[in-house]
Amino acid sequence: MKREVVSIYVENKANVLSRVVSLYGRRGFNIDSLTVSATNDPSLSRITIVFEGDTLSLNQIVAQTEKLEIVKDIKTLDVKKSFFRELLMIKVKADKTIRSEIKEVVDIYRAKIINLTKDEMVLELTGDPSKLDAFLSMLEGYEIVDICRTGITGIEK
Repeated sequence: MKREVVSIYVENKANVLSRVVSLYGRRGFNIDSLTVSATNDPSLSRITIVFEGDTLSLNQIVAQTEKLEIVKDIKTLDVKKSFFRELLMIKVKADKTIRSEIKEVVDIYRAKIINLTKDEMVLELTGDPSKLDAFLSMLEGYEIVDICRTGITGIEK
């Protein structure tokens, strides 16, 4: 199985996202990550989809997506020729006895503490998905209250 990141430029209209996503669902693809964002052209939006499949299936779904009349351009983002980023926010139980330990991890990963109460910390980290995964693994020993990840967005170099 191969992991693919596809950037799709679509018309900025109602129901476009559901049409693209339903195409993937009907073909049996599970979407691992999905983000939608504005572009420099107000008439277009960018949908970034991450999914897995064999090479033949991947090529077929990209070709089928390209045929939708709402799709203006589609690019498969090469890992070696693109930048990928993701945002993570995580709420951790953190009384005063373990705050400094968590702060060390925050500093090493260049994360931010965006909220602090006497019992919890909310942390923010932006970066490559593997960096976020590593950060989360460093926090496994602590009580995680909530996690929110945006999903991958990417742009060619």
